[in-house]
Amino acid sequence: MHNLEANKKVVLAFYETAFRGAPERAASEYAGATYIQHNPRVADGTQGFVAFVRGLLTSFPDMKLMIKRVIAEDDLVVTHAHIVKIPGEPGLAVVDIFRVEGGKVVEHWDVVEPVPSTALNSNGMM
Repeated sequence: MHNLEANKKVVLAFYETAFRGAPERAASEYAGATYIQHNPRVADGTQGFVAFVRGLLTSFPDMKLMIKRVIAEDDLVVTHAHIVKIPGEPGLAVVDIFRVEGGKVVEHWDVVEPVPSTALNSNGMM
């Protein structure tokens, strides 16, 4: 049996800690000993995660992360977020899927799509 609320909390703490400037702490406190990465631009392991996030934070010091939704089922937690790298730009719509095992984040997938400046509907991506 999975504790869905506990899984959500660990994922939110992992994600928010990392993107608020402390990816090293996020990895050490919330990631498992094994961290499997499915994003082709990021190496496996927590070192790959830290290097990727640290690179983003260095390149985009004013970047903002706004988590809009969190969904949990079994050992998976899905977040739907809006990331704005440069203030005033539309940003990115991001769906992340995290697998949690033993209270730690152990696997990650993501889908990232630029938010267009115009759309054929008025619903928005968030």
